[in-house]
Amino acid sequence: MDVIVARDRAELDIARGELGGGRLALVPTMGALHEGHRSLIRLARQYAEHVVVSIFVNPLQFSPDEDFSRYPRTFQADLDACAAEGVNVVFAPSPEAMYRPHRQVSVSAGPMGTIVEGTFRPGHFDGVLTVVNKLFNLVRPDVAVFGRKDAQQLAIIRRMVLDLDLPIAIVGGETVREPDGLALSSRNRYLSEADRRTALALSRALRAGAAQRGPAEIRRAAGEVLDAAAHAEPPLKLDYLTLVDPLTFTEVPGDHQGEAVLAVAARVGTTRLIDNITLTAS
Repeated sequence: MDVIVARDRAELDIARGELGGGRLALVPTMGALHEGHRSLIRLARQYAEHVVVSIFVNPLQFSPDEDFSRYPRTFQADLDACAAEGVNVVFAPSPEAMYRPHRQVSVSAGPMGTIVEGTFRPGHFDGVLTVVNKLFNLVRPDVAVFGRKDAQQLAIIRRMVLDLDLPIAIVGGETVREPDGLALSSRNRYLSEADRRTALALSRALRAGAAQRGPAEIRRAAGEVLDAAAHAEPPLKLDYLTLVDPLTFTEVPGDHQGEAVLAVAARVGTTRLIDNITLTAS
């Protein structure tokens, strides 16, 4: 299947007009597509007749000390993957095409954007919401699909849609993992063989936590796995391990019963990884 590639607003409008009637789904990505992204595209197909995939490495969500310049960019391979999955349109703007000169207005994530992941990446979720809101306005989808691996991002996008009355259904796709349990990420390619062995502690910790019942036991079991990995070679350097409410991402109390998200972020070598699992505390 031939994929229409749109590089700016005008080309996107033309491409969208050529799709005809039917529901439209958007899958926002930063490229370097892997099986996790492809699973989101397949999920989008279940909700709409037409699928648009955006490929845009968003500078607003990177701080000066993060990996914007070296973030993997594999456009031709991404285009081939989209064609294989039956994507109708790939929207791949440049930063200059996405953001107008002398831009002043952005979207604030509010208090949800300053906790957990936001503590370590100030302003990150403001950048995410600004680009996602722009994509919603430009593509005008009926449905948008995001991965659950970025659980806090998904929660904040859902909050934006609710608070701003955006007429878009948000669908979360399950995290896809390697056979060894490592959550798929475009950044996994940075890991050496030794790095990868250490990084597997993230998924092991989540599984250990999910095997417990009460919040204290969940945190303790997961923490023990991560503590051991801190002495590996190379060591795992923990940013956070937290058990949070899936809607607000605030820490759940010790007597919490019901659904919760066990989330972890850590660095292995030069690579920062995140992972999470949804569980039921009792």
